Amino acid sequence: MKEQSTQYQQLINKCWADEAFKQRLLAKPAETLKDEGFELPEGVQVQVVENTAQVLNLVIPIRPTELADDELAGLAAGQGSESAIPLALNAGFAI
Repeated sequence: MKEQSTQYQQLINKCWADEAFKQRLLAKPAETLKDEGFELPEGVQVQVVENTAQVLNLVIPIRPTELADDELAGLAAGQGSESAIPLALNAGFAI
């Protein structure tokens, strides 16, 4: 997870530093991610969206199949591991 977080942060940094790269990632996400060394499962569609000052995108991840109902209830109550939620960057929003 740490390596993925680092790779993800490097991708975001590159988007912030290079507008042309960001536009390519938005237009051709799977191709761009593969070019950057991300491994994508065959047949998976990738959608990239950008937060703005007026729009905050919230992604609901797929439900982990290995979690039991009581574990999910604990997560809903605010208990559990951060690994169950997607990586979020501090973009000035409080959720």
